[in-house]
Amino acid sequence: MQFSSKAPVQGNLKIKSRGSSRHHARLMGQVRYFTKLATGRVVDISTSGIALDLQSPLYAAAGSKVRVECDDIGFLDGFVRWAHNGRIGIEFDRSSNASAKVASYFRFFHKDIKPVLKR
Repeated sequence: MQFSSKAPVQGNLKIKSRGSSRHHARLMGQVRYFTKLATGRVVDISTSGIALDLQSPLYAAAGSKVRVECDDIGFLDGFVRWAHNGRIGIEFDRSSNASAKVASYFRFFHKDIKPVLKR
């Protein structure tokens, strides 16, 4: 049996990954899920989504509608895509103006940050 070095490994997983490039950031924000509010630090951000490292647990299932409140960007509506080990990944709602707000943030305020700690 021979293995081809050109075989796409990710094609077998059928995982939908973020289409736009991610940028590390050091922003503080809050995630609101109904009446629950969890504070966290933005780990990375792109025009299609955001990942936060939360200080307290937020029990929101994948697909749940949430709102990220960030002083530097504003209110960003989206859906939970994953939550694991105190982190949460949120895909922005395409019908909201979240992508435009993030693009504006990149244009005027963002500075590239290298992560200090890794998990």
